[in-house]
Amino acid sequence: MPSHLLIVEDERDLARVVAWNLKQAGFDVVTAGDGETALRAVREEPFDLILLDLMLPDMPGTEVCRRLKQNPATAKIPVVMLTAKGEEVDRVVGFELGADDYVVKPFSVRELVLRVQAILKRSAPLSEEERIRFGHLRIERAAHRAWVGDEEIPLTALEFKLLITLYERRGRVLSREVLLDDVWGVDADITQRNVDTHVKRLREKLGLAGDYVETVRGVGYRFRDEVSS
Repeated sequence: MPSHLLIVEDERDLARVVAWNLKQAGFDVVTAGDGETALRAVREEPFDLILLDLMLPDMPGTEVCRRLKQNPATAKIPVVMLTAKGEEVDRVVGFELGADDYVVKPFSVRELVLRVQAILKRSAPLSEEERIRFGHLRIERAAHRAWVGDEEIPLTALEFKLLITLYERRGRVLSREVLLDDVWGVDADITQRNVDTHVKRLREKLGLAGDYVETVRGVGYRFRDEVSS
């Protein structure tokens, strides 16, 4: 079954071009011209990924993203932000809201298709291995779900991949460059500062288990190799 994508873009010509190219790549595509239409569409049917313009006629795309990520039913849907704003502060804000990627206009539609394919690939379950238990933390790989104590943590697909990557190499220091390659992919258009932003958000969401992810100053991050007594 082809992946089901939602394009949220008020520029009709651009939306048509992007939709056509994604359909040619084998995706099933739905378009929405404003934020309310997009949020209604997400309530009515499941999507595998959302392409979200930040400059919408009725509300900022950042508000749409915030609502999606605050709702447990939609929090795990990967979001790619499309915008004419290319400043690093804009990217950081987008990632802090939970976006999985950030594409600045004008962009290559071919590159956009490749990014969508890469995000969907990394969002797929990593394996069907046994459940993971580590101190307060419990992870189910196949279900892409994580709990701290009895509370389920609403992680995005990228945050889940980041958590698994750190956990699987616990006890080892992973540099920001390594995390960029292994979690985002070598072609990801983000900076090492964005890695720090995502690790910070992951720690905050993990609460009591946030201390399991340690900062090694000047190097990168390390997941503890054992639970402290």
